[in-house]
Amino acid sequence: MNHVMVVDLGYGDAGKGTVVDWLCASRPVHTVVRFNGGAQATHNVVLRDGRHHTFAQFGAGTFRPGVRTHLSRHVVVDPLALAAEADHLTAVGVPDALDRLTVDGEALLATPYHRAANRARETARGADRHGSCGLGVGEAVAYGLAHPDEAPRVADCAHPAVLRRRLTALRDRLTAELGPLDAPPVEDCLPAYAAFAERVAIVDRAYLAGVLRAGTCVFEGAQGVLLDEWHGFHPYTTWSTTTFANADALLAEAGLAGTAQRLGVLRVTTTRHGPGPLVTEDPALPFADPRNATNPWQGRFRFGHFDAVAHRYALAAAGGVDGLALTHLDLAGPALRICRRYDTVDRLTPGPAGDLDRQAALTARLLRARPVLDEAPTDWPAAVAAELGTPVLLTSHGPTAEDKVPALAAAVSAPR
Repeated sequence: MNHVMVVDLGYGDAGKGTVVDWLCASRPVHTVVRFNGGAQATHNVVLRDGRHHTFAQFGAGTFRPGVRTHLSRHVVVDPLALAAEADHLTAVGVPDALDRLTVDGEALLATPYHRAANRARETARGADRHGSCGLGVGEAVAYGLAHPDEAPRVADCAHPAVLRRRLTALRDRLTAELGPLDAPPVEDCLPAYAAFAERVAIVDRAYLAGVLRAGTCVFEGAQGVLLDEWHGFHPYTTWSTTTFANADALLAEAGLAGTAQRLGVLRVTTTRHGPGPLVTEDPALPFADPRNATNPWQGRFRFGHFDAVAHRYALAAAGGVDGLALTHLDLAGPALRICRRYDTVDRLTPGPAGDLDRQAALTARLLRARPVLDEAPTDWPAAVAAELGTPVLLTSHGPTAEDKVPALAAAVSAPR
């Protein structure tokens, strides 16, 4: 099987959703496998007829008939948000999204209590906010690490007594720490979780091995490598492994290690939603992104020139890729330049996973760095390939699958 893993080599928002949609439109795909993140994902897909959906938990191939979604145990699942997303998909002509969904029972649940605690903590940080999406995903991961045997999980939705006990303990612990939470009573939540368990196929971790042998799968990552929990620029990071590591582990468990192509996605501009380093940021760039508006939790959407230094770092942190998908080429013009080095830095080197003091020191260094900008290249794909030492296999000149141009068609389908 020619499985493909898709990872963002920036700060997120590079176009993973539209690339996954193109992959599912250009070949038979059995399942899109989500392998990190949760309901905070915002993977926008636009069809030629104008229909649009922002994919959060469903795979971005769901517009394509028959393509399934599997939420692996590495995804933080929010059944309430999932129901709302399914309703919107029905409204835009996809009434069977839930029928094509499977969820690993070991996946953590994101609940209204996680969301309320997440927002309380972020609000308390004031000017030192980390840029959280405010949806409780990181809070759910943190609670799962602290209370692994008591954290609510997807499988609990089929066992109301167990879920009631775990939700009550969660609410009481967070309330004792943070004060009253803006969240409904536990009894009011239980019917929604029971309905989720009745409607969605909840499976065990062995299920995915059969899927991977049944047909081609696309592994869809969330967020970006520069936000990775271990290799991102702490503390402006996510509680999620955003590299290929989780996808690699799922393939290895199925006895299929090394059978998937690694595709990295980049914008021709380097962007960031929320605070933290963005060395090439330039408020004078004449860009806007209506699907990444300013919001109370992440703040504004920021634009910068193409940052080859940061993207080389992401490539190294991710362990390399087989090729790149370069998106938003319709924005390329004389105003957009390329950064090959900073004033004090030529290359960033990832450290060992888990050394957050090192990452915090790197963050402080980047916040002081200034870009050295070169003129816009005449051939952006060639320039990006040369700077990153990796071929550009796909270019995107607009939001739809029809706006994608494969540079080397065979290379976007062959395993590594």
